[in-house]
Amino acid sequence: MRIIWLVTLAALSPVLLMSEEFKFEPNYDESLIPDYTLPDVLDDVSSAEDWPAKRTEWLNLIGTQMFGVLPASFQDVTATAEPLSADKSILGGKGRLRQLTVTLAGCELNLALFLPSSATTEYPAPAFLGYNFSGNHTVFPDPDIVLTESWMRRKEDGKASADDRGASASRWSIERMLDNGFVLATLYYGDVDPDKDDNFQNGVHAELGQPGPDEAASIATWAWALSRLLDVIESDVTEIDSDKVAVFGHSRLGKTSLWAGASDERFALTISNNSGCGGAALSRRAIGETVWKITTAFPHWFCDNFDQYGNNEGAMPFDNHTLLALIAPRPLYIASAEEDRWADPKGEFLSCVHATHVYELLGTEGMPASEMPGLNEPVHGRIGYHIRTGKHNVTDYDWEQYIAFAKKHFN
Repeated sequence: MRIIWLVTLAALSPVLLMSEEFKFEPNYDESLIPDYTLPDVLDDVSSAEDWPAKRTEWLNLIGTQMFGVLPASFQDVTATAEPLSADKSILGGKGRLRQLTVTLAGCELNLALFLPSSATTEYPAPAFLGYNFSGNHTVFPDPDIVLTESWMRRKEDGKASADDRGASASRWSIERMLDNGFVLATLYYGDVDPDKDDNFQNGVHAELGQPGPDEAASIATWAWALSRLLDVIESDVTEIDSDKVAVFGHSRLGKTSLWAGASDERFALTISNNSGCGGAALSRRAIGETVWKITTAFPHWFCDNFDQYGNNEGAMPFDNHTLLALIAPRPLYIASAEEDRWADPKGEFLSCVHATHVYELLGTEGMPASEMPGLNEPVHGRIGYHIRTGKHNVTDYDWEQYIAFAKKHFN
């Protein structure tokens, strides 16, 4: 188990910050990319019948070497749900807000559901399920949405505040979802596992224990909890069509959505927004954020075994095109942003291209483009992709594409 950092990088002495250990100059020059050869995602697979065994092999390899496999203590852990509030009409009757308290491994998770008025038990609606970064109250400015009591990483006192209601609403396009007949199910990711390197003392780990070197770190833990929430949706939310749930995530939570979609085939569609290194981007390109940088800055996201590939990406027995391929033949959407060079948009696109081989083996088209599309020119095959203008963020343009893509495949 890695040693807990007692200070942040910003608090380190100037001498340490200038040392080779912490010095990092990101590369954004395509001409400086090291020569690399990607592992063959199909390897010795020659038919669709052979793929399930190879898929299991890749899943176990990425699990033990990057995200971490589930510890025995996670097995057979179930989630239970209780109503937190009665349904409330929102947006002039276009939808309704429902809040559930989900108990998982000793933690209380507040799940907010934004349901279109058309969603009923008789006519259940498809849904997007994903974490938010700052609490449910920031997603929609309703005074009845409860504040999380979990630690907030960007608050000076670590506490949620009613002053932040609706602060992240621009990232969610809730009215657009409701108008198109979709549910949004969201919760604060820190309720599951606080996003800090605390040697896994809090969140669900307080009850389930600390992971070993090849066991589930924070990203895999967040992904596992999304599956438990899907359990709750299947059993307790009859207005959602549990066969049409898309798992969504942005940035570090985009990495999470990819691992959730790869690990749990019940997710009918997977969306990863600006996920970069450790997500959709090819690690071997070493553009922007690298394996060394991400494991140094965020040691709790990945299992300890992943550390060995820092500045040593060529030794990885996989790359992230294999992660995307694990979702085949289910629909997959990857999105980049022009100014988000840290996440290596071209590397994200190339992962889609190389994952396409598995989609084609399984009888679907995969990515319908081999050359990177222009800005704001999305391609929607079985794998969807766009690169939009702007920065590292989630925008209405992104949601416009995700909704159109989900409607295409769910209908």
